[in-house]
Amino acid sequence: MKWLLLLSLVALSECLIKKKSLRKTLIEHGLLEEYLKKHTLNPASKYFPKEAATMVSTQPLENYLDMEYFGTIGIGTPAQEFTVIFDTGSSNLWVPSVYCSSPACSNHNRFNPQQSSTYQATSQTVSIAYGTGSMTGILGYDTVQVGGIADTNQIFGLSETEPGSFLYYSPFDGILGLAYPNIASSGATPVFDNMWNQGLVSQDLFSVYLSSMGTPDILTSCITFHSNDESGSVVIFGGIDSSYYTGSLNWVPLSAEGYWQITVDSITMNGQPIACSGSCQAIVDTGTSLLSGPTNAIANIQSYIGASQNSNGEMVISCSAINNLPDIVFTINGVQYPLPPSAYILQSQEGCTSGFQGMNIPTASGELWILGDVFIRQYYAVFDRANNQVGLAPVA
Repeated sequence: MKWLLLLSLVALSECLIKKKSLRKTLIEHGLLEEYLKKHTLNPASKYFPKEAATMVSTQPLENYLDMEYFGTIGIGTPAQEFTVIFDTGSSNLWVPSVYCSSPACSNHNRFNPQQSSTYQATSQTVSIAYGTGSMTGILGYDTVQVGGIADTNQIFGLSETEPGSFLYYSPFDGILGLAYPNIASSGATPVFDNMWNQGLVSQDLFSVYLSSMGTPDILTSCITFHSNDESGSVVIFGGIDSSYYTGSLNWVPLSAEGYWQITVDSITMNGQPIACSGSCQAIVDTGTSLLSGPTNAIANIQSYIGASQNSNGEMVISCSAINNLPDIVFTINGVQYPLPPSAYILQSQEGCTSGFQGMNIPTASGELWILGDVFIRQYYAVFDRANNQVGLAPVA
């Protein structure tokens, strides 16, 4: 499914062009990067340009077919480049290393400590498991370049083993975790914490905008580009950019500090409860592609929208359902966050699939949901460490 949207690019020239936003126009002409460099996101730079220059950092992300979002960082002196997932669902930074002989490592960029004059070795080991892969390795310190910021003396993992096939085929090299330090493996200090401790960002928060790829028009098989397609996605360290959202940010207190965990009041469709009766817990996770929840609850939603499993294990649905199905509404801290069918049904030229995924994660507080990229594409998200809260607003 990840390659299907690429095939439909050939029909682009035949599609109708809607009125474009400034951001979309700049992207199409290859001018967005230059624009962002000249038009700083920090208003203070107008009055104190020298002091503000390094206080807000914008890290561009590439949108890989609405499935994964990753950006390029540099590690070491001189910098060795890696593509990493910026993941609010974990806390460690790690990349493949020359010590790793797993097939997954040989298929990606590998960090070589001997080629960095600023690398410091340790005797510590690290082991991290994800839902789709795992790694074991050693910890070291070096300078990490993220969005123009030089994050010195940053601890990170150098993988020695990466078992399984998922990481072999992944379009990214490693992962940069943005959750709290108390869930970091081996007690490693996360990148954002190290930035803040060194005074490299002006506010103890970061924000995320995830763009949407073009989706094929059901009647013409053309692609209509929404938002910023492959480019345009960003992580903003130390700042908030109001041009990415409409209205005001609604702030949601964390129910637990570790992951970016919040309380969801209810989940409804057509005004009727469909899941999460009596409230439930959810994690806002940029590293998860879909919208995940308890298997029974997700099964109810799949049945409601008419999705069924095919021979590949995908939950497929008629593309025409996009025009007929209701929004699914997440009520969070008293505010409704609707997801339209165009958000929770994923479209490609081979058909449509559900953006929901069943996954049981046992917790002391009951059922747990993961508000992944399907949700975050619709809502600009601010991750506020200073006040232990998440801010949400509809994307512009």
